[in-house]
Amino acid sequence: MLISFDEPIADTELDQFLADIEKSMRGTGTVEGFSARRHIPVSGEGEIPALVATAILQFDVADLDALERLFAAPGAAAVIHHWQARNPYRVAWANHEPL
Repeated sequence: MLISFDEPIADTELDQFLADIEKSMRGTGTVEGFSARRHIPVSGEGEIPALVATAILQFDVADLDALERLFAAPGAAAVIHHWQARNPYRVAWANHEPL
């Protein structure tokens, strides 16, 4: 999952966002592992007409059924709406086999 905030976000705010997302997804009981890392900016990337992530998140699940349950996480909608109201962001999602 790639998260791209529309405006710069303070480190403390990003930390809280990541913690809130992790908690809501782990609440499904399907997440076996979670990791998140901040984007490392490089010169000139702002000139590229592409989504530049603020952070990347990875949720590890056992199988397709678990992935389906993850997408239906009941607490996720509240977290998403809360953060979208405070700090609008865009998301890119890629489901894949383990790298």
